[in-house]
Amino acid sequence: MLSFSGLALRRSTTLLFENASFRVYSGQKLGITGANGCGKSSLFALIRGELSPDEGNFSLPSDWAVASVEQETRLSEQLALEYVIDGDTELRQTQARLLQAEREQNSMQIAACHERLQEIDGYQAESRAARLLAGLGFADAEMSEPLARFSGGWIMRLNLARALMCRSDLLLLDEPTNHLDLDAVIWLEQWLQRYRGSLLLVSHDRDFLDAVVDSIAHIEDQRITLYRGNYSAFEQQRAERLAQQQAAYHKQQQSIAHMQRYIERFRAKATKAKQAQSRIKALERMQLIAPAHVDSPFEFEFRAPHSLPSSLVRLDRVATGYGDNRVLEGIDFSLIPGERIGLLGLNGAGKSTFIKLLAGELPAFDGEVTRAKELRIGYFAQHQVEQLDLEASALLAMQRLDPDLSERDIRGYLGGFNFRGDKVLQAVKTYSGGQKARLVLALLIWQRPNLLLLDEPTNHLDLEMRLALNQALQGFDGSVILVSHDRHLLRSVCDDLWLVDRGALQRFEQDLDAYPAWLAQRKAGGQVQSEARGRQDQQQRRELKSHAARLNRIEREIARLSETQAKLERQLSDHSIYDESNREILNATLAQQAENRKRLSLAEEDWLQLSETIESLQQPG
Repeated sequence: MLSFSGLALRRSTTLLFENASFRVYSGQKLGITGANGCGKSSLFALIRGELSPDEGNFSLPSDWAVASVEQETRLSEQLALEYVIDGDTELRQTQARLLQAEREQNSMQIAACHERLQEIDGYQAESRAARLLAGLGFADAEMSEPLARFSGGWIMRLNLARALMCRSDLLLLDEPTNHLDLDAVIWLEQWLQRYRGSLLLVSHDRDFLDAVVDSIAHIEDQRITLYRGNYSAFEQQRAERLAQQQAAYHKQQQSIAHMQRYIERFRAKATKAKQAQSRIKALERMQLIAPAHVDSPFEFEFRAPHSLPSSLVRLDRVATGYGDNRVLEGIDFSLIPGERIGLLGLNGAGKSTFIKLLAGELPAFDGEVTRAKELRIGYFAQHQVEQLDLEASALLAMQRLDPDLSERDIRGYLGGFNFRGDKVLQAVKTYSGGQKARLVLALLIWQRPNLLLLDEPTNHLDLEMRLALNQALQGFDGSVILVSHDRHLLRSVCDDLWLVDRGALQRFEQDLDAYPAWLAQRKAGGQVQSEARGRQDQQQRRELKSHAARLNRIEREIARLSETQAKLERQLSDHSIYDESNREILNATLAQQAENRKRLSLAEEDWLQLSETIESLQQPG
């Protein structure tokens, strides 16, 4: 187990936490939560041996293998599959020892290496790595691509797969879902549920935490407090404690009252009934969790759109894509104010393509797109974050957006996004990924859109900012189309789910909880070729196992025959055997030597042929 006793940790002169005493047992899955900068990543650095405690003690079993996701990767021509297999360090070490033993023709060492490879599932390493990569969204062909061909987000997926490849006793994961889409998040969630080692997980995805962890270590006020249960259980326990602080609780009650007014205003209107029901469900959840977030640094809301035309956009038999690649075909879709749609679909199915079509970034190859004259789109996508002026400040970015704004007004508005004091004057290039994402959202919200297109808006946002965005979206009068791997946001915000699959767009008639089952069925139905390959791999593994067992028998026979040969040669080196009186013994010994040499030669030939067979079966492809 991991043991922390009276632990204090500092970064420079800043005290992160002190007097931390707790244990993490074998098989325990612990979520680490707390505000940005509170010490979550530093705690991981301590466990990896990169930091030392300023006070107290930390101990880790010496025989535990620790795996974590590398943050920096040297791009090279190494193939993705081989890079992931490198994550199993004992496998690579055993393979290296085997290679050396073969060069030295050390039959005993060769046999030992093959035996160890069998024990550590080494003969199935390639298929194991391929399953990890497939689960994280890599196509078969991409597994044979060199690292240099992949972008930053996909390199992070490769590093995640490499960490999972390690047969670890302790797994450290810091925001593993940031670069994943929903189907990869669901796959990772299921993989971690089956993981037998100890897990320390930092995540801002509440549904992911709920499904994976069995306890929470929350860092606040320079203390680490342990809570039993998943994230929802932690939230409820903390809420019960903080609800006693009436002054702070009152702040959250104002947000609840705002939502309640919306419900009362629109409950009786047929056109708004569905949205009101959605708010009622969100309100029930909010009343439970609100006190747990009384100290949130974020407080903002969407301003009312300038206009809400009866129809925002309409697509009739539209096709679109990139260049000559037609991704979507025959799309019929219409959108009216107040609709809240979550897009589902496999990685690469075309969710972002559909969003770009609505945003006007992709043309319609066929069909007709009709947009309302008063349509104002607020589009959040990764490239919006990348296109920020890195030399400008948040203050300057707002002034460029609205020259009539005073500095006081800008500071007041940006304060709701936790840009306070000198932070609004700093260059954007000094901001973290989360701060850049918050600035893009602040700029987008100020423009008073009537249609929000949100493509993975929560990447790099912490739990408090996600909750604030969720609450702000509850009061938004326009329409929302959302792509997100954050199921809590999808569940809380969206009234309808649509599915992008096989080039088509259609309603998903079930709820979000049914999506993992659809995903599993869809992948199973679409992987006939992969299943055939799987059967082939299974047959190949059986052959390898059989060949390895036979190779071990041959190696033992070679060792026995070599020992006999040495014994016979020692007998023949004795001059007395050549006396006339020992003629019969000499003839028998020479005959035995010839027969033994023949059998040894045949065994060595069998060993060579079988080794080549095994090597060919282990080759990729």
